[in-house]
Order: sequence, then C-alpha cells, then structure tokens
Amino acid sequence: MIERGRVAVVTGGSRGIGRAIAFRLAAEGANVAICYRSDDAAAEETARAIRDAEDLQCELFKGDVASPEDVKALFNGVHEMFGRVDILVNNAGTTRDNIMLRMKEQDFDEVLRTNLKGTYLCTQAALRPMVRARWGRIVNISSVVGLVGNAGQANYAASKAGVIGFTKSVAREVAQRGITANVVAPGYVETELTGKLPDKVKDQIRQQVPTGRFAEAEEVADAVAFLAGEAAGYITGQTIAIDGGMTMQ
Repeated sequence: MIERGRVAVVTGGSRGIGRAIAFRLAAEGANVAICYRSDDAAAEETARAIRDAEDLQCELFKGDVASPEDVKALFNGVHEMFGRVDILVNNAGTTRDNIMLRMKEQDFDEVLRTNLKGTYLCTQAALRPMVRARWGRIVNISSVVGLVGNAGQANYAASKAGVIGFTKSVAREVAQRGITANVVAPGYVETELTGKLPDKVKDQIRQQVPTGRFAEAEEVADAVAFLAGEAAGYITGQTIAIDGGMTMQ
C-alpha cells in the first residue's frame, strides 16, 4: 500500500501503460503529476478521469523528458504544487525501429535521448527532495527487449538495457537514504500500439508467451504500485518482468 498523500510523478502518463500507472497510484492514495509531451487531449482526459474517479489531485505538466530545461520546469512545478516528490515512475519512451544496416544515426540518438537520458534527467531531479526526506521510490519502465534483444530494435533494446544498468547503479548509491530504485520490464501489453498489429503477428507473438496472451496495462501498473509502496522498502536494484513467462530462465 502507498501512504495516502504521497506525491507521484509519472512520465508519459497520458495514455497506455503510463495512464494505467497513474490511475493505479491515484487509487492507492497518491497525488499524481503526469508529465506528457504532445497529446493534450489524452492528457486532459486522463487527468479528468482520475479526479472524477478517485477524488484526488492530479496535475498535468507538458514537456520533453530529454530536455534539461523542461525537466527542471517539471519538478519546480511539482514542488510548487505539492511541496514534495515521493515517487517517480520513468515511463516515457519512444521507438524508431529498423534493421541495423538501415538504422539512421538520428533514429538511434532519438531513442537513447528519450528512453535513457530522459530517465537520467528525471531521476536526478527527483532524488534531491527524496534525499532530503530520506524516503523515495523510483520505478523505471524498461522492456523485455532490454533483456533479450529484438531484431529491428537495436536502439530500443540498447536504451532499455541501459535503464536496467542505470537503475542498479542508482539503487546502490541511495539505498542507505531510504530510497529504492527498481525496474519493471513489460512484455507485450494490450495497448493502442499493439492493437494495430495484424492478427497473424499477434498470434505468432502469443505462441512465444507461456500464458498465451498479452498483458493488460493494469497488470503492469499493479507491479509498479507495489514497488512504489511502503511494503517494498527492502526491494531495490531489481528487475521484474511482466511478460507471462516469456523470458523465464
């Protein structure tokens, strides 16, 4: 459980997995600050739904997590609004898929910039108030692609594997300050993006998953909520795969 009144920042929280995470943390009693980059309509709808359903404070902050200026403005705004930051969920991410021989340098850089540098910038900003409070929860969203790789996604796999190594290093640095840092690595999730896949491709993917289905976004959010809660204080530097057993060893 999350202590009521905690303040959670969720990046990429306007839709998909981020939206489910924002809802779940709000349901647990946290006040939620959603950071998003472009989709105003989706962000407004998510914030309105949380306010209506949970009767909690939910505020929107528009910006690019890979921009130091935007990240500074985000956390200054959260501090002015709520006075604290207790939980950070680095969920914002992007893809620019292509096979290695055709991948443009710009596409490689853009994915690393958002997925890895954005995680670094937001984590650094959130750690300052957490260290002062001697309490904090950082949950970084990686992917099973960061664990096993995927053809056509070398840039994405590199960024998500980087998130795992980054998180372990942060966890070691702040463990004695009452702050934990963990990773949730989803497999294939029922989202707007995967919904566009052809049925034949979906069937091929399901054959790789022991449970025979995609995850629901809420199942990823459940894991995040646990790691963000009071009961997870002795869990840090870990990666939890929400993948139906796809990457089991």
